Amino acid sequence: MNKFLELAIAGVQTLMPYVPGKPADELQRELGLTEIVKLASNENPLGTGAKVAAAIQATLPELARYPDGSGFALKAALSSKLHVKPEQITLGNGSSEILELVARTFVTPELEVVFSQHAFALYPILTQAVGAKAKKVPGKHYGHDLDAMRAAITDKTRLVFIANPNNPTGTLLARDELESFIASLPAHVLCVLDEAYYEFVEPAVRTESLDWPTRYPNLIIARTFSKAYGLAGLRVGYGISSVDVADLLNRVRQPFNCNMLALAAAEAALTDFDYHDQTVAINNAGMAQLTDAFKELGLEWIPSSGNFVSVDMQQPGLPVYEALLRKGVIVRPVANYEMPDHLRISIGTERENQIFINALREVLSGV
Repeated sequence: MNKFLELAIAGVQTLMPYVPGKPADELQRELGLTEIVKLASNENPLGTGAKVAAAIQATLPELARYPDGSGFALKAALSSKLHVKPEQITLGNGSSEILELVARTFVTPELEVVFSQHAFALYPILTQAVGAKAKKVPGKHYGHDLDAMRAAITDKTRLVFIANPNNPTGTLLARDELESFIASLPAHVLCVLDEAYYEFVEPAVRTESLDWPTRYPNLIIARTFSKAYGLAGLRVGYGISSVDVADLLNRVRQPFNCNMLALAAAEAALTDFDYHDQTVAINNAGMAQLTDAFKELGLEWIPSSGNFVSVDMQQPGLPVYEALLRKGVIVRPVANYEMPDHLRISIGTERENQIFINALREVLSGV
């Protein structure tokens, strides 16, 4: 029994922490395997880009100094690329910190937070951590039911989380439907549009939302460098909002929340167009490779606009996950998302994908 439990705020007393994907070295220690394929955390299989590596190397001699607490250079680079004002940008230790900053800035225990079933697990965690009431709205085809979410909003609702594409299902909302929902929100309700997987969406169906905060000042867009830019280990993301909302978030944000290497790497990553194009190409090819295999195996999957795909094992997913672990393949069980028969598979390299497919075929055939 934790002797400090009663001293914690009510939400924290019963809070279950976010559980990340199983680390490869942990599985190596447990089973003594020599090769591990990790397709569990939606990481970029290309590894570190050349421009990022060079920027990190050039920054190393300065590590005894504090980073720029304002992130001036990265904000300027984002401003130029995205055509937003630097004053609209909030930098975060990953986009997850942007979500947390919004909750800490605007939500108190007497208020409510609305989010969808099957949506990112951090939304209920953040809601409970600030002691607010969570209103989880049933999903529609594993995605967001915006009509039902709008109906769930009351005078006590302060925040709505929407992931587009959604994690872990990969579902995508249509631009017109999404904008109509945001436009309909009362002035006292803020909306976080979580676009962590934006770069993987096909351009023809991609929502270009960055000009929306000028029309809808209660909107915050969250993006990350962890996925398409390959910087998951450095933890850097950003929010785009109205100047007034960004001002408040930056009052709560810690001044050195993004370290020096992260700032330099993110700025360099924005200019590495070849890396970005290769990332998208590998993801598209890998998605086809996996879904072709699922079709061959008679498995159904949720069409995904991210760098992952959730597949229905037609049986409880956890035993399949554990059997794959014994073969050196790490994927992600999603029973905690109320999808007990599904596993989420991150897109890897062609070789990594094939190792997973071979292992899955063996597991399903009882080998």
